Amino acid sequence: MDKKKIKEFFADKKNRRFAGLSALTFLGLIGALALQAVWLINTYQLIQANIRKESYETIEKALEEEGNMRFGQTPKGTKIMSGPTNDTIPPMTYFYQRLNDMGYPMSLHNLDSITNELLVNKDLGNRYYIYLINLQTGERLDSIGTHQEMSWLSIKPKYFPIRSDYTQVIQLILTNPFQTFLERMGLLILATIIILILVVSSIIYQIRIIARMNKIFQIREDFTYAMIHDMKTPLSSIFTALYFLHSGRLDNKPETKEKYFTIAENEVDHLLTLTNKVLTLSKLESHKLEMNREDVPLEPIVENLTVKFTAKAQKPVRFTADLKAPAVYADKEYLEEILSNLIDNAIKYSKPEGVDIRIRSELNEKYTVVKVHDNGLGISEADQRTIFNKYERAAAGRKKNKNRPSGFGLGLNFVQQVMNAHEGKVFVTSIEGEFTEFALLFPR
Repeated sequence: MDKKKIKEFFADKKNRRFAGLSALTFLGLIGALALQAVWLINTYQLIQANIRKESYETIEKALEEEGNMRFGQTPKGTKIMSGPTNDTIPPMTYFYQRLNDMGYPMSLHNLDSITNELLVNKDLGNRYYIYLINLQTGERLDSIGTHQEMSWLSIKPKYFPIRSDYTQVIQLILTNPFQTFLERMGLLILATIIILILVVSSIIYQIRIIARMNKIFQIREDFTYAMIHDMKTPLSSIFTALYFLHSGRLDNKPETKEKYFTIAENEVDHLLTLTNKVLTLSKLESHKLEMNREDVPLEPIVENLTVKFTAKAQKPVRFTADLKAPAVYADKEYLEEILSNLIDNAIKYSKPEGVDIRIRSELNEKYTVVKVHDNGLGISEADQRTIFNKYERAAAGRKKNKNRPSGFGLGLNFVQQVMNAHEGKVFVTSIEGEFTEFALLFPR
């Protein structure tokens, strides 16, 4: 199995693991919502049954009081018999039937007044209808109430017969007992909302953590791949140089021998610089590295870097300096290192015909500002938001442009970390295809 297939295998395995975790999280959310929905529905049905029962008891009590208003008392021990609805006929039915037969018909207005008072006392609201219905024919004989439109929350208790043959029945309908439901389910609804917010927030947080871990795994994989790939070339160069030097073939060719020594030294210096950069970043992030700040003259550092990069660059490099601020209050070693990183990037990301690099310094009220400007390829607005991220250059290896210069994504992050350690700031200004300028702000 070649390297490409191995990389694809592990990438596919990682994607399947992430998809599995996402699916499990989604199923957990659905399960939690389903259980909560069942709980709410069962509670709603229980409260609905209680309100229906209380409504029936209310109309029964109202009929009893309305009957007492007309006759003075209710009959006791009335015969029980079955009606058309197979419900037990209450004793009150025969009492009302006898009153009607005796010429004392029921007053819906009195019943309405009594019912309204009883409903308010039981906290069942005052939105209702009272219907007088012939249950055998389905004809509505009379009605009274608040004339409130019925809602999906309407409660319809069972009929109360006032004639044993069910030619007259009373039905009380609560048209919109929303307030009653809210009072009885308010705490439950509030608790449900809080629980749902917590569950959803926890799951979203979990998904974000999983996504972040997946990104970290990807960055680590890209960094490892880029590091192995980029370290292979200098190691091969060192091995080749040492082989020829050790073989003795170059003993009579001092110029060539010196050239191979220089190659080996430069490659070792490159690897050592990279190693130190990684270790320094680790110390900076854990706040274990302190800056030894002093007034550092800029001119010697700029001259040294100019000579260094002019000699080693593979393309024409032209430097200009305008140092209005002669010194910077900084750590000399790290100041030179971050300027070296910025110049190295300016050369890497420039056109083959060469690059003009301008280094300037100036003072303002709070900062000594050092700027590194080049006329290279520039940086897109999208990349400007991420270039200071750690390993960003390594992660860029999987993006569309495969011909971009290689690297580990440590340089600009190193610059930012060092500036943070100096309690300073770093900014980038760039137009793609025209120029890039980095501004380093050191507190005075």
